Amino acid sequence: MAVPSTTPNSSSWTRAQMSHPTLSSSSSSLLNLGFTSKSITLKKNKPNSNTTINCALHSPSVLHYPKQPYQQPLITKDDTPMKPKKNTQPPHWNPLQRAAAMALDLAEGALVSRERKHPLPKTADPRVQISGNFAPVPEQPVRNSLPITGTIPKCINGVYLRNGANPQFDPVAGHHFFDGDGMVHAVNINGCSATASYACRFTETQRLIQERKLGRPVFPKAIGELHGHSGIARLALFFARGLFGLVDQNQGTGVANAGLVYFNGRLLAMSEDDLPYQVRITASGDLETIGRYNFNDQLKSTMIAHPKVDPVSKEFFALSYDVIQKPYLKYFKFSPDGKKSSDVEIPLHEPTMMHDFAITENFVVIPDQQVVFKLQEMITGGSPVIYDKNKQCRFGVLAKNASNASDIVWVECPDTFCFHLWNAWEETETDEVVVIGSCMTPPDSIFNESEESLKSVLCEIRLNLKTGKSTRRAIIKDEVNLEAGMVNKNKLGRKAKYAYLAIAEPWPKVSGFAKVDILSGEMKNYIYGDRKYGGEPFFLPRDPNSENEDDGYILCFVHDERTWKSELQIVNAMNMKLEASIKLPSRVPYGFHGTFVDSKDLANQA
Repeated sequence: MAVPSTTPNSSSWTRAQMSHPTLSSSSSSLLNLGFTSKSITLKKNKPNSNTTINCALHSPSVLHYPKQPYQQPLITKDDTPMKPKKNTQPPHWNPLQRAAAMALDLAEGALVSRERKHPLPKTADPRVQISGNFAPVPEQPVRNSLPITGTIPKCINGVYLRNGANPQFDPVAGHHFFDGDGMVHAVNINGCSATASYACRFTETQRLIQERKLGRPVFPKAIGELHGHSGIARLALFFARGLFGLVDQNQGTGVANAGLVYFNGRLLAMSEDDLPYQVRITASGDLETIGRYNFNDQLKSTMIAHPKVDPVSKEFFALSYDVIQKPYLKYFKFSPDGKKSSDVEIPLHEPTMMHDFAITENFVVIPDQQVVFKLQEMITGGSPVIYDKNKQCRFGVLAKNASNASDIVWVECPDTFCFHLWNAWEETETDEVVVIGSCMTPPDSIFNESEESLKSVLCEIRLNLKTGKSTRRAIIKDEVNLEAGMVNKNKLGRKAKYAYLAIAEPWPKVSGFAKVDILSGEMKNYIYGDRKYGGEPFFLPRDPNSENEDDGYILCFVHDERTWKSELQIVNAMNMKLEASIKLPSRVPYGFHGTFVDSKDLANQA
């Protein structure tokens, strides 16, 4: 994951070009499972108590933007986001709706005029957030016969897909790059014939469809706009538009821009503010949105963007959080054929930002960390997403088959905030669960400004379920920011040796990726080259039955900021050497998370 870094121009919004969480909903409770004698036993601890909260909203930016603006390339007409249209009214509106729309548009205009008199924090300034290669691109239909250098491994047959934020309209006010509309980039690879094609399409969310009809953005942006009194005003405008039937928020407000997962014959695009969206890969390699997917009316709440699919049981595990009312968190799972379990309500004192979690062979590991939602902070002019420095970080460990939360074990782990968790496993001889994640400081630096330089340190966290104690250590000795990546998916929830992680330097760009030996701390780097930057490295196993865990390939989009060209690089994970590069017909912005759908699964899509 990368955060845009540039200095804003002196003019108003730039329309140059542009991955994540937003406000969502739910809460839960869990069970205990009977395990064999080699299983880890659960011992309950007392939950932490409520504490005072401080907000880091008004501190200076942690992103350290350069003093000179990023030099923009020449931009063609088709390479810019759409300009909002003025006074666009659907023909079916009645006179009352038309009058209400005009009045609300005038109110919004006055609000925007007032906002532009005050400087925006860099974390909400669109001149910062969607400049350079963080800027959006238009959709691209399928382009075949792409130029290839090197040799594509014959075992790679399928489609590599990566999600990202790509606003379809110029922002009219504050904008965080997590707020952009979801766009999926797809490269269809045939290793046997050494051919490849490319397409990128918006995920047709209900939000995007309604705004496209109106010709302008009208849904509030959860991070870029919902701050302080102006954020309250924007919510009031939105609900007023809903009251008059000008927009319909009942069909979802999410952007589906963060995660991608293929499960039970369906490719799902996700952000934690909505249900997932099903996207179909066509025979030609194009993408089409099927619509919001509720697992055949089984899923009634939102779902976070990082569900887990167990490589052995093929079960699907997920969380859902709610920022307004209890239960603040729920856990649930799906059988391999898509049958949902009952919701398990997880007891939390306050709504917590929970972007990711982990699984082991028998447990789910839930982080309850220091970045929380405090909507009432908006009343006093603050941010609803804040860092509570007095809250005690902890991890909840519960059985995968839990039916309630009575046997959840909470283990405190001071000052630990992991935006992403890469893996976890059980060590039965010590009654420990080992969690691998990147510990980020300051914890809320992605959302709020801070003078402290951001650090993302790969750590091993040991949770002792017998004593209720924890330990944490940095896995590598060198100070390097490692964010966005994965382990071999066949080792998820089991003890893994390697993790493949983006080198987020110079922060927030990604200059390469690291293959980290989690057990020894040894790190081997692959650097993209001068002014070339990428994103999340995706590990694709060559053979799931291979004895070598690193027997596979790393796939990653790479952008050259000198030539303004993008490519998909395929790197041999065993020797860390480039195997092939697929030249892409258009720019691919820096984005979020990806997946790979092999040719067999493509033929069996629902």
